[in-house]
Amino acid sequence: MHSPFLDIDLSLPDRRDGKVRVSYADGDRRRLFVTTDRLSAFDRVIAGVPYKGQVLNQLSGWWFERTCDVVANHVIDIPDPNVLIAHECQPLPVEVIVRGYITGVTSTSLWRQYEDGARTIYGYHFADGLRKNTDLPSPIITPTTKADHGGHDEPLSPSDVTRKGLVAPPLWREVETAALELFARGQELAHTAGLILADTKYEFGTSASGQLMLIDEVHTPDSSRYWVADTYEQRLDAGQEPESLDKEVVRRALIEAGYDGHGIPPKLEVAVWDATSRRYIDAYERLTGLTFEPGGYPVDDRIREVLGHAA
Repeated sequence: MHSPFLDIDLSLPDRRDGKVRVSYADGDRRRLFVTTDRLSAFDRVIAGVPYKGQVLNQLSGWWFERTCDVVANHVIDIPDPNVLIAHECQPLPVEVIVRGYITGVTSTSLWRQYEDGARTIYGYHFADGLRKNTDLPSPIITPTTKADHGGHDEPLSPSDVTRKGLVAPPLWREVETAALELFARGQELAHTAGLILADTKYEFGTSASGQLMLIDEVHTPDSSRYWVADTYEQRLDAGQEPESLDKEVVRRALIEAGYDGHGIPPKLEVAVWDATSRRYIDAYERLTGLTFEPGGYPVDDRIREVLGHAA
């Protein structure tokens, strides 16, 4: 595989760096987003995974098209496999996680908190005797704060969002309705692709006119937990983890290496990253029904050529 695409420097103003994306101002109330191959876990950038950025960008584009009837989104154009041109939005200060299953290994996951003895989590009460990786009676919304670089997201209950003044009540009700409808659409289309969408993260913002918009990415292996449906029951009965097509395997490998999100992450074997790249591509092909066609490398040179920017 090619070396991962980790960064790009374009001659555009107002550069902003996220864990995975780099964005620039691109005209009047527009932003240009470049999705890199960087992979984050435990709220930190851990490594680069070849082709991951292209998968995220193109798969998000596919999902944005199939959910625009649920809620408006910020997409204007996708001129390159790793580039998105979008309406500039003011992001809401919370991440909106929707969970359909009790699972996870991080400190903010439902299962980790439940296993540690908590029965009221994110403002919801959970009965005794639940099994890891099983479905909830109905999907729930579990918001978190958005941490600054190097910090960690903090869990919130849905009522905390309005009580703490993070989002106005009418807008938050709109967000909750959209998030649950998006998740239902995601589970439906994942099911037709032989996958289970166990949980996901959404980010919302408001446009210059105040309209609620879905931003960032949607239903990707970075923001979502996908399990292979055909092997799910068998692995559950055997006490094994579901066969996943996301970055959960990376999280588990880090935990097994003794990493809990603090300090310098341990180095994982190259085979872990190659396998992660294949899982991301597999998820893309299963969901879209398309064959993944890698864009030309080096990615930064290709992007500059497409956009007409000199190095």
